[in-house]
Amino acid sequence: MPRPEYIIEHMEEDEPDAPAHFPPWALLEYRHMLYHVGEGSTVHFTALSQASLGALQEAFSQPLHPLTKPAKFELHAESVTTLAKERNWDMNRICLLDPKAPLPLSVCDAGLHASSAQASHESAQTFTHFLFGGILGDDPPRDRTSSLRELGFPGRHLGSVQMSTDTALGVTKRVVEDGLRLGLKELDGQTGADKAEDGVGALSFVDSPTLDFGRGESVELPYRYLCADEKGTPLMAPGMRDIIYRDFDRAFEF
Repeated sequence: MPRPEYIIEHMEEDEPDAPAHFPPWALLEYRHMLYHVGEGSTVHFTALSQASLGALQEAFSQPLHPLTKPAKFELHAESVTTLAKERNWDMNRICLLDPKAPLPLSVCDAGLHASSAQASHESAQTFTHFLFGGILGDDPPRDRTSSLRELGFPGRHLGSVQMSTDTALGVTKRVVEDGLRLGLKELDGQTGADKAEDGVGALSFVDSPTLDFGRGESVELPYRYLCADEKGTPLMAPGMRDIIYRDFDRAFEF
């Protein structure tokens, strides 16, 4: 079974001839996605203006982890629906990560792992692509994923707390490829939620972590993050903490 690929549909309303508007933290998140997926798969960035195409091409040319190889990337002006038609991708096998989806993401959703929780469920299927809305700033969220939902993609959710897009992609990769369960208490009893015996373990999360910069300076991040260690340190792109420290007032327009 081949690895799935990942699609980031750029949801910002860029003017075709306007300069790209990617805050430094946003470029860092987009670059981080390639390292979450890692070597051997592809991340597609779709619905990009010409300026955004150029900005991402330049950003992705700079290594983020010197000792880690990133996923391949492809940059597209076309939307996900146009790209799917051009490449004969089955729309029913493109999974939209949607907070309003009825089912949580399962270890079986890419066909690489078995899950007793969904094996007999009528909605169980194998996806070849996982689709995310690339949104550069919504707190509280404005449900801009609705425009993708309306296109009829099957969906899965990652729990009730909003994640940054790179975290959502990293979580999805770890669940469907690495076989790690979401393991969220809020999913207990939900149809499709993985049981304790499924997968090889469970992910650890931290909600609304606080970054303490000393001298009374701190900021609370209004999202759910993967834990980077047993202390509950949020897993963020290298350099993100420095960006937040320099200008955290603007850093959380997302």
